Amino acid sequence: MTIDISGGKTQGGVVVGNAYDKYASANPLVKWIMNGFETALDDLVAKACPKDIHEIGCGEGFWVLRLLSQGKQIRGSDFSSSVIEIARSNASKQGIDPGVFHTKSIYNVDSEDDAADLVVCCEVLEHLENPELGLVSLQKIVGCRLILSVPREPVWRILNVARGKYLSQLGNTPGHIQHWSSSEFIRLVSQYFRLLEIKNPFPWTMLLCEPYN
Repeated sequence: MTIDISGGKTQGGVVVGNAYDKYASANPLVKWIMNGFETALDDLVAKACPKDIHEIGCGEGFWVLRLLSQGKQIRGSDFSSSVIEIARSNASKQGIDPGVFHTKSIYNVDSEDDAADLVVCCEVLEHLENPELGLVSLQKIVGCRLILSVPREPVWRILNVARGKYLSQLGNTPGHIQHWSSSEFIRLVSQYFRLLEIKNPFPWTMLLCEPYN
């Protein structure tokens, strides 16, 4: 599936969406890496067996559109109105109602409008100035299960340096302001949700969780 991406667009000084089109890359290593992420995510979604899904921080909408194509009931939101415009355009090009995407910050979600059986929040927390507050917000809307993923550090930055990217930032992807090893991320999330399964699709940490009560 091919979609338009933001290409490093910023909103309010914050990088939104994807700076690099990892979904359509012809690079064999990138394709292998993305296949690993996709396989891990598919497995956890299947285990969650959700009635409905809400992806928080959906960016340009790749995963929402992919899961919709599989018959899942899913919607997506992102704080950036400009990236949601791209997501809606991507939906329209595929004959999908662009209304499945709406603009909302993770910090402002509420149980009435945003709750879902499964909440997916992949590649979001590393962009937040206050990831702890983001996790508190997610507690309001997770019905049964939550899937989280973040880049595994320092592996992520090492890979960027190895491919000659973001050298002046020591390999840090634009917009990444939090950096966790797998163990550090697990400790953080465990304060807010019960961990059910840990996956490590290279080079990410991906968790399936549930509320404590």
